[in-house]
Amino acid sequence: MIAEAVALGAGAGGFSASDGGWIFAGALTLGNAADVLRASKALALPANGIVDVSGVVHADSAALAVMISLKRRASGEGRTLKITGLPASLRSLAIVYGVEDLLG
Repeated sequence: MIAEAVALGAGAGGFSASDGGWIFAGALTLGNAADVLRASKALALPANGIVDVSGVVHADSAALAVMISLKRRASGEGRTLKITGLPASLRSLAIVYGVEDLLG
């Protein structure tokens, strides 16, 4: 059951909080990354520390920046955050940029 949701508009993507974790669905690109990050601040960090991004349908390097920023936020709050469901395209970008270990 979805407890909270933060949507960014048709097709733009957004987070929903379900079963103690976050789920992201939609696009996550330079065009909406700042809005996604801002919207995520409306949600408490996931209770189970998991952000599932398997619902990302289109992404670029800005998606990695958002995920790293979420991990930084969690660290600042004394929490850990694990990114799961990383699509192959994002995993490839993370490898190219040398940040794959930061997303685990």
